[in-house]
Amino acid sequence: MNKHTPAASPDLGTLAEDARALMAATADVAGEKVGEARHRLAAALERGKELAGNLRDKAVAGAKVTDQTIRENPYQAIAIGVGVGAILGFLLARRCSRNSD
Repeated sequence: MNKHTPAASPDLGTLAEDARALMAATADVAGEKVGEARHRLAAALERGKELAGNLRDKAVAGAKVTDQTIRENPYQAIAIGVGVGAILGFLLARRCSRNSD
């Protein structure tokens, strides 16, 4: 796993560990409903792993494209950053001045 993980990653990891622990704890419990619930939980864990992997892959691909674009057009990237910062600063200053009245 990469060093750069989202903030929710520990929570999702804990949830997955808890789900696995629950499955292990109910391994000896017999019953149709418990078996069905275990099966659904296992399927949900697999889908979650797959979705997290896909999301990570898309984020890495997007970061690579962004990095390449910035390296190819550094002055345009700086201009866009300054422009967005100026717009946000203007909007925040306007909002703060309106709230203080």
